[in-house]
Amino acid sequence: MKQASLLVAVLVLLLQCGYWLAGYQAIFQIGFGAITLMGLMIALTFLWLYLQRATPLALGMAYSWCGASLVLGWWWIYALLGAPEAMTASALHFTPLAVYLSGAVLHFSVIHRSFGWHGAAFLAPVLGAVMCSTAIYVIIQSLR
Repeated sequence: MKQASLLVAVLVLLLQCGYWLAGYQAIFQIGFGAITLMGLMIALTFLWLYLQRATPLALGMAYSWCGASLVLGWWWIYALLGAPEAMTASALHFTPLAVYLSGAVLHFSVIHRSFGWHGAAFLAPVLGAVMCSTAIYVIIQSLR
């Protein structure tokens, strides 16, 4: 735990130093690019673990990391290209989001089974998150 906390602190310091030296855009682009590529490598590793039947959570992890990487990658490319209009409101972005959301649902399913529960009750936190997000969206839109 100490090593993980130290790693976070060191990375915060490095990113802040990078910001001071190279500016926001450089560190944003390098950071988003790096996590996009690392995330895809991690997704492939979890896919391999799933194919090896190493852990039931591996498929959810593969989908989550792949989806997260593709969502971040979308915004990375969007920023690199100078916010092109074609990407601003493109429904294509919903495909990586669907992969990401699928990974989350798979996680809730595995967590549910790890408690020895059966059925579709694992969807309760999923629906709760969607309802909460919808409520926040409606409230913010009504304030505009």
